[in-house]
Amino acid sequence: MTMMIFDSFVPNLSPLGKMGLVVLAALAVASGSVAVLRRIQPEKDYSEFSARVWSWWVMAGIFLTVLMAGHKTALVFFAFLSFWAFKEYLTLLKTRPADHRALALSFLAVPAQYYLIAIGWYGMFIIFIPVYVFLCLPLVLALSRETRGFVASASQIQWGLMAFVFGLSHLGFLLVFPPNEGSSVDGRSMLLFLVFVVEMSDVLQYVWGKTIGRRPLLPAVSPNKTWEGLIGGLTCVTLLSLSIRFLTPFSVIETAGVSLLITLAGFFGGAVMSAVKRDFGVKDFGNLIPGHGGVIDRLDSLCYAAPVFFHYVRYFHY
Repeated sequence: MTMMIFDSFVPNLSPLGKMGLVVLAALAVASGSVAVLRRIQPEKDYSEFSARVWSWWVMAGIFLTVLMAGHKTALVFFAFLSFWAFKEYLTLLKTRPADHRALALSFLAVPAQYYLIAIGWYGMFIIFIPVYVFLCLPLVLALSRETRGFVASASQIQWGLMAFVFGLSHLGFLLVFPPNEGSSVDGRSMLLFLVFVVEMSDVLQYVWGKTIGRRPLLPAVSPNKTWEGLIGGLTCVTLLSLSIRFLTPFSVIETAGVSLLITLAGFFGGAVMSAVKRDFGVKDFGNLIPGHGGVIDRLDSLCYAAPVFFHYVRYFHY
């Protein structure tokens, strides 16, 4: 019903154009909320909330502009995100001089992975990092002739490649999916659906947790995550996803089911990255994005949700 009403107002817009209006409306509501809260409760500090909203304006603007610029530009952008996220992760590791060649090989895997997407070689894309880099990386480390710390270096570097290069690269391959049979839906529109649902889930879980959260979900890993935040966020974003079903080839029931699937995957991704930060003893992976932290802090959910959504769509709709 929501989609039909929306289409009646903007019948001639492309899915990307319609989604731009949805994002604009959501950001306008968020900005208005900041202004109202500051007026109602001037004694409270809403600077972090304001910084988060402002960063969302910037990030949404960059993301939508990149998608409108075309596939090649978008692939370069996603490759840069993978590179930066991997770099953020590596800065927290205690690397050895003997790791330098292996790290160079790891960074070279980033453009190689995205080149495989650009030429559409799915078979190699899906095994390049999990198989061939996995085999070559410890070999390069062994040739350095330093055995102390060998297992730690090999496992930590490979895990980072899997999470921040292989996992996130599914966003890029999803982008180049051709139009779905009999509709205007394509990989770009489904990428928008994935990112919007997962990121809105993070936001809504944060809001519900801050307002009514009482029972910690994973206190030793992420004290701010609560059962109320998780349930409230999942429920709201599942209903919200129905309003952007025009981005997908899904039925109403399938849209709700897929939204629940990827938001749960995103939650697990966030929990894993929280455990990583706890292990390293840091609050955030970086400080590049005001109010959010580093690139990984904003993409942690997508590291898990992107592969799950990608393979679901490819198996059932292509």
